[in-house]
Amino acid sequence: MTMLNTLRKIIQEVNSAQDLNTALTIIVERVRAAMGTQVCSVYLLDPQSNRFVLMATEGLNKAAIGRVSMAPSEGLVGLVGTREEPLNLEDAASHPRYRYFAETGEERYASFLGAPIIHHRRVMGVLVVQQKERRQFDEGEEAFLVTMSAQLAGVIAHAEATGSIRGLGKQGKATPDTRFIGVPGSPGVALGTGVVVLPPADLEVVPDRPIDDIDGEIAYFYNAIEAVRKDMRELSARLSSQLRQEERALFDVYLMMLDDASIAGEVVKVIETGQWAQGALRQVVNGHVKRFELMDDAYLSERASDVKDIGRRILAYLQQARQQALVYPDNTILVSEELSPAMLGEVPPGKLVGLVSVTGSSNSHVAILARAMGIPTVMGAVDLPYAMLDGIELIVDGYRGDVFTNPSHGLRRQFAEIAEEERQLNLGLDALRSLPCETLDGHHMPLWVNTGLFADVARAQERGAEGVGLYRSEVPFMTNERFPGEKEQAAIYRQQLAAFHPLPVTMRTLDIGGDKALSYFPIKEENPFLGWRGIRITLDHPEIFLVQARAMLKASEGLNNLRILLPMISGLAELEEAQRLLQRAWSEVREEGFDVPMPPVGVMIEIPAAVFQTRELARRVDFLSVGSNDLTQYLLAVDRNNPRVASLYDYLHPSVLQALKRVVDDAHGVGKPVSICGEMAGDPAAAVLLMAMGFDSLSMNATNLPKVKWLLRQLSLAQAGELLGRILDLEHPQATHALLQQTLRDLGLGRMLNPVGGLPA
Repeated sequence: MTMLNTLRKIIQEVNSAQDLNTALTIIVERVRAAMGTQVCSVYLLDPQSNRFVLMATEGLNKAAIGRVSMAPSEGLVGLVGTREEPLNLEDAASHPRYRYFAETGEERYASFLGAPIIHHRRVMGVLVVQQKERRQFDEGEEAFLVTMSAQLAGVIAHAEATGSIRGLGKQGKATPDTRFIGVPGSPGVALGTGVVVLPPADLEVVPDRPIDDIDGEIAYFYNAIEAVRKDMRELSARLSSQLRQEERALFDVYLMMLDDASIAGEVVKVIETGQWAQGALRQVVNGHVKRFELMDDAYLSERASDVKDIGRRILAYLQQARQQALVYPDNTILVSEELSPAMLGEVPPGKLVGLVSVTGSSNSHVAILARAMGIPTVMGAVDLPYAMLDGIELIVDGYRGDVFTNPSHGLRRQFAEIAEEERQLNLGLDALRSLPCETLDGHHMPLWVNTGLFADVARAQERGAEGVGLYRSEVPFMTNERFPGEKEQAAIYRQQLAAFHPLPVTMRTLDIGGDKALSYFPIKEENPFLGWRGIRITLDHPEIFLVQARAMLKASEGLNNLRILLPMISGLAELEEAQRLLQRAWSEVREEGFDVPMPPVGVMIEIPAAVFQTRELARRVDFLSVGSNDLTQYLLAVDRNNPRVASLYDYLHPSVLQALKRVVDDAHGVGKPVSICGEMAGDPAAAVLLMAMGFDSLSMNATNLPKVKWLLRQLSLAQAGELLGRILDLEHPQATHALLQQTLRDLGLGRMLNPVGGLPA
């Protein structure tokens, strides 16, 4: 058997383990057998004691498990862990770091091969094999162990986390204050109860759930079985003329699998133990699938897909029969593999206090929406066994990006105090509503808002916004089941324009693609952020662009506060083509009798190519607007939705700051105003730098507007300019963050640093 097949089989077995101890036992047994060694052991780093503890072994004295441990500075295991690289020794006892533990009985073993187990840069433990005779393990054996430890790192992390939540830790109790690390999505802290939103018909994420009415659950399961049987018979009859007899027999196999003597009977037995039907189905189907996949016979291993298919079909009916609405308790913390704006809308008003998403980053659109709504959010919690959090007490720390399960009384009190401090701060900021955003030396800095939902209007007006710097026109498209017509769009746009009149409202033309999908206009691409998105789509579909442009123009009649913004412009050709279409739409609207002037037209600077053509673009439009989210992403080559590289996404990177300064200077060089509408503008400390660069307005979510206004009113433009000069000389983003924080503290403005350290998001 090839190394790859052996690895695959071990990983599959470990994945099916019910808890961490079982997983570790499988690892040491299978790795020892696969490598033909006399010993295989796993040592895990205990974060409390900071010692490597023997957690499983095959070959050493099992009585030593849990009792033998060593500090990172001790023994060969400690050496592997601290050096974070494999160690291959022919005679372990002769190494200066060798340490002998009598209780393990390892004096009989001469040769030693150890590989670190590392997960997301964190050393979790060490995987060791040992042999009696002196010999150097060859390159192939070393490669196998290194590959195995890398593969197992995520599995061990998941098993560890699952045990902490499900009460598989010490004395069978859930581990209190278990911390999962994600990415800050929206600032603030939330204490509440987890409500898990599961994707439809996905057996892998169905959680365990106890039931009382066993007979009712069995009846409900049999109804789903009968519905699948009916589907199979109808499908077989419909295809009977197109299939040969032996091919039609496959449907008989499916029907047999639904019998009491097969899958159905096994599921019923699990339900009888008190497990709900969906959880019982998951257990039985996954067990069959894993057994089939481990078979060497190609025909039999392929049967795993048949069992999966049957499982999905039954689950779909089980879910359909139980489509009652989720119960949302007070202080709901919504948890999902991938949160969507629609999920947020399902929660009754006043009950949603926090969000947790396994995928995505702080710049995913759901995180941007959460910031606009002021809901503490953690994104990219990739190691979180989220399906098990239903009904679990949680704390969401949107400042650091941490999620705590089963919080202790002390931790709850600590975070409740932070939440109260934040509430008091916001009450104090409310007093600024009617005051201008003016520095100590009289410089007026217009603060605008980003909107998309009509609910954003009230939030913006409550906080004293001076206009709309970005209306995301794709939001009505994303909440629809088809492209909205011209009259529908005009009515929506009119609401926004009228609500802010006479203040300016900057409407961005449809910006879909990337991470903004329309269910009725699917775009499948390998690299969507460098693909068909923004202006590229609407220029390829002028019928969409023209309808939207006409709707915006008609909506502005009599108000005349519309500004149109073109997204994702990468060069003059795109701009000129878009302007021709806008001119055509305006002529058509005028011919229909609408008396509207041609509104100001602007370009978004969010592609590096546009940075270097700022002067040429600015000469042809009325204004420019920087989209700092995408510009940062493209300048740093960091997918802003990927939590694995989220730490590299930083709009205070020297390259980003230099690019922004260049855009302002070039735009002003030809007499055109330039605003910025990315999330950077809503960071109070970053706003100081943007004001110093000369941006003519800052546009942000309404939640952050009072914080930005408060900070800019506490200093002079001259102070901001001096700070910018020092920061533009720095070479590392970490140095920029440190200097910003220290300067704010020295000025007595540390209030704008969030309660648990760092800058507000």
